[in-house]
Amino acid sequence: MKFGLRYCNSGRYVDPAKGVELVQAGEAAGFESAWTVEHTVVPANYKSTYPYSESGKMAGGVDDVPLPDPLIWMAFMASATTTIHFATGVLIVPQHNPVLMAKQIGTLDYLSGGRVLLGIGVGWLREEFEALGASFEDRGRRTDEYVAAMRELWSSEAPTFHGDFVDFDSAYCLPQPVNGAVPIIVGGDTPIAARRAGRLGDGYFPARGAPQNLLDLARRTAEEHGRDPDALEITTSLPADLDEIPAMAARGISRLLVPVSPVAGLDPVITSVDDVGRFAEVIERFADT
Repeated sequence: MKFGLRYCNSGRYVDPAKGVELVQAGEAAGFESAWTVEHTVVPANYKSTYPYSESGKMAGGVDDVPLPDPLIWMAFMASATTTIHFATGVLIVPQHNPVLMAKQIGTLDYLSGGRVLLGIGVGWLREEFEALGASFEDRGRRTDEYVAAMRELWSSEAPTFHGDFVDFDSAYCLPQPVNGAVPIIVGGDTPIAARRAGRLGDGYFPARGAPQNLLDLARRTAEEHGRDPDALEITTSLPADLDEIPAMAARGISRLLVPVSPVAGLDPVITSVDDVGRFAEVIERFADT
């Protein structure tokens, strides 16, 4: 079982010194990854419904929460570490130019020695899309095509792509990722997200828990598209009862995320850097699970 730190670019860890302290402690304790979250802007008094809280609001209804750009935060923290991976949980793909996004992520992966995990989502905050001048209604189709275009830019000798939203011929985008690709982990606790994970993802991150029906759907979809369902890496939240971890591993879950900040509505399990070090005992206990 792998363990990751979650919401690392929020709360007290917006402070660069505290962020560095967190990820260095995580690396020393044996955490495999540090996960970030993205919102470029949060328009005040938004009407869109946040899908992961009963109130329909993020962060207890507070709109003006500091939240550094995840890729820039990850680059800063990667320079202060050597082995821990950095993940977006999630990057809102259809809000970005796919060619520029591929360049930024490929560069970060190259400079960090292949330590980037790209968690992706389609987004839910219409007002944010409007502020960015991004298209909301076709965000799912755009996400699928943007992923395909990025993979072409990351892996081809002379990247060429012709789609509905992205079009380029022999567009060199160097440096490419260390391993010719960046693992793409699809986030979301809906059937649409599960199917997207099975169809094009390297992993699936249901965000809250791991409902068996969604895991089954993701794996079934992978099979339907000629992909290996067992190769789909499942990431989810740390259970309240650690004794549940072996059973989760038996269900094919291979990464558990431990909250360090309440920004997205989950109570932090780790509330200090000292807690990170103490969690090393948990990591060691379940390392071979």
